[in-house]
Amino acid sequence: MKRPKTLSRTSTVKDVRSEPLRAGAARPTKAASPRHIVITGAGTGIGRAIALRLAREGSYLSLLARNVARLEETRSLALKEGAAKVYVESCDIRREVQVVQAFAHAASEHGPVHILIANAGIGGANAPGKKDRFEDLIQTNLMGTYACMRQAQAHLASGPDPRHLVVIASILARIGVSGYSGYCASKAGLLGLVRALAMELAPSNVHVNAVCPGWVATDMAHEGLEAMAKGMGISKAQAYKQAMSQVPLGRMSEPEDVAGLVRWLISVDALGVTGQGMDVNGGAFMH
Repeated sequence: MKRPKTLSRTSTVKDVRSEPLRAGAARPTKAASPRHIVITGAGTGIGRAIALRLAREGSYLSLLARNVARLEETRSLALKEGAAKVYVESCDIRREVQVVQAFAHAASEHGPVHILIANAGIGGANAPGKKDRFEDLIQTNLMGTYACMRQAQAHLASGPDPRHLVVIASILARIGVSGYSGYCASKAGLLGLVRALAMELAPSNVHVNAVCPGWVATDMAHEGLEAMAKGMGISKAQAYKQAMSQVPLGRMSEPEDVAGLVRWLISVDALGVTGQGMDVNGGAFMH
């Protein structure tokens, strides 16, 4: 069976902005056929929660991360949740050649890409000196995500139905934290990238948005609490209590909370949303 055409970076695309929904026309309630969704960093935490949430749509999933064993666990869970097909591949988003290959393989397996969830990234502090991690944080979180977005664009399904690029940023894109200059810069850069690509791709009805989680109950968050406790000479429980004192709702979010917002962003209920950073932080940052 011939696959639908894909949208390349250099393609001339149809400007769909002059074709609004007719007054009184019913909006579709779900995709007519399974959508191909690529999720990076899908082995654990937020990425796995997103994969399982979207599996319930009967989607075709392509799951990318460095750790294949964890991806295989996610694949098994996603199939149980209802995913139509699941493809997994090891991919270090810092290596552009791996990103190019992974997206080409995913498109060969499942067809053109309808949605990218760019979740892969690294965290942690950095400090000046020979062991400064600033470059690695930027290379992974910002440049690696950019490479994924461009490869998703190169393999996008043709319109006119909306396609989506969703980036998982952070509350640290909004605020500064001492010792986290690399992480803050990389995540803030993602918001600028999202706004620019939203403008660039809007004429072809591609929606580009970011989600900015605060504290979420993941391995990365617990590593952060342990580092915080060590630096302050207190217990992890005390560090948690202090961190949550800055969160009006007084608790960490769950990965499923983030997954729910992502699901909304790629639904017909969010057709007017693009170029936005959506916050999930228990009220820790308001604007």
